[in-house]
Amino acid sequence: MRVDQQAYIDVSDLVEDYNEAFFAVGGPHLLREAVAARRAAGTLHSFGTERIGAPIARPHRILGIGANYRSPGSTTPVAQEPLVFSKAPNSLSGPYDPVHIPRDSTHTDWEVELGVVIGIRSHCLADDEEALAAIAGYVLVNDISERTFQKERGGQWLKGKSAPTFNPCGPWLVTPGALGDTENLRLWLDHNGVRRQDGTTADMLLSTAGIIRHLSQFMVLEPGDLINTGTPFGAGKDLSPPQYLTPGDTLTCGADGLGRQHQTVTGAGRKQAA
Repeated sequence: MRVDQQAYIDVSDLVEDYNEAFFAVGGPHLLREAVAARRAAGTLHSFGTERIGAPIARPHRILGIGANYRSPGSTTPVAQEPLVFSKAPNSLSGPYDPVHIPRDSTHTDWEVELGVVIGIRSHCLADDEEALAAIAGYVLVNDISERTFQKERGGQWLKGKSAPTFNPCGPWLVTPGALGDTENLRLWLDHNGVRRQDGTTADMLLSTAGIIRHLSQFMVLEPGDLINTGTPFGAGKDLSPPQYLTPGDTLTCGADGLGRQHQTVTGAGRKQAA
């Protein structure tokens, strides 16, 4: 269990994985006393060269909300129904893993976002209070997207959102009480060292509670499910002229209280042999 960017506490003797079963029994809260005791005892470990994975196991589903931030100077009315899409669960990757541009891609893009992890099996939630009670924690995510696949291949967003490495997540999960105010959380992203996105969740059109409550009207949300809540202005498609990822590019992003990520972009993936 990560303490900060430099150190972690080993809880492998207490937890098999941060999966559906872990969240269903309130795992983050059950670990609290053990983690506090080990931290007080000074049993911290420094990170070395090991890979840091996502702070959640492969979820049952990954859902996203599109166009959920106010754009600068926009007069477009707020949609009555939020735009909902899904991502393949195996698009999940670690916060420092490389991002792979898909084969035949020319418009792979970045999107820093606040991610919400569900902790309670939820269906037809009645109000925002119930929705907030269903949250296990929050994570930093980068909703990588291939815009041509997304918009010009039948208008099916799933196609542009689901390639391997298209959902960097982490470096850590923070429980609601530890994170504090999520309604004015700063999010930022640098592309090749240039600040491209810098906004706050105060500009979200639909709050995290509203998103969860809305989604629960149409499906059952399972413990461990991940919801990406939308991105501030400044994705590559928003720039003039638009800019997209090429091999060798770097992405660094962060959010208040949720740490930071760094990815290097690699060339187009190869078709696997049959």
